[in-house]
Amino acid sequence: MTVLERSRLPLPLLRRGKVREVYEVDAEHLLLVASDRVSAFDIVMRESVPHKGAVLTQLSAFWFERLADVVPSHYVTADADRIVARVPALAASREQLAGRAMLVRRTAPVAFECVVRGYLSGSAWAEYQRQGTLAGEPLPPGLVESGRLPEPVFSPATKAESGHDENVPPSAVARALGSAVTAELRDRSFAVYAAGREHAERRGIIIADTKFEFGFDAAGTLRLIDELLTPDSSRFWPADRYQAGGPQPSFDKQPLRDYLALLRTEGRWSGDAPPPPLPPAVVEATSVRYLEAYRRLTGRDLDR
Repeated sequence: MTVLERSRLPLPLLRRGKVREVYEVDAEHLLLVASDRVSAFDIVMRESVPHKGAVLTQLSAFWFERLADVVPSHYVTADADRIVARVPALAASREQLAGRAMLVRRTAPVAFECVVRGYLSGSAWAEYQRQGTLAGEPLPPGLVESGRLPEPVFSPATKAESGHDENVPPSAVARALGSAVTAELRDRSFAVYAAGREHAERRGIIIADTKFEFGFDAAGTLRLIDELLTPDSSRFWPADRYQAGGPQPSFDKQPLRDYLALLRTEGRWSGDAPPPPLPPAVVEATSVRYLEAYRRLTGRDLDR
């Protein structure tokens, strides 16, 4: 599988994100194509990470299929042959589709990310250190970094057009969407997280936290959308190396973040665009992390 920096398909391009291109198929369907682009600190790097887009697509497809009985989703298929059969105009573009493309139902996305935290890490740990809360809601005293929370916490966040998303209390979601929709988002998020965490624990991976996105289809059904339980949307920690009380090794772009953080500490990068060039070793280490997460969670090697 060759590195794909960006796809170019004979379909109307709806939008191009940091990682994905979204194409219009028809009135009811979209096509998502995950490139190998990688971002860190809200900056897209010049270099791409081999196999990253395929991991995001194929791992999401694995979860959508496995958890289909837990919650309805927008997922139709990630099989390139089935996609081409549905959209014959893509026949000459099959190489770009293989392993990277997902046919999905159209939805109207909910304007909040539904984050579920099972462990105290990242921005949640930073807030807890400052004021003992998460998105303004109090947490029990005496918690430690990376410690398992007594119960998973529903911690929604705004979807920022630029910069960082912002944690908000569920009450802010309720004011915007109503209490019934907020309760449905919370309950479905907890259900998907519980099912995903149970499977991952059997595979030696801790899902410390993850974000879900939802949307309403034309019939008003709330569906899980976007990607699902991937290294880009979740913190995956190796269970055999877990030790509460500090940062944990993870199956994601941590080698990239660590390298960039070092450059910032040493004053060799300001943190703004343009990004610095990445050494091949950092790119390779990041690719290896993604592939290992896929292998552990699915029990098979990536279809390359």
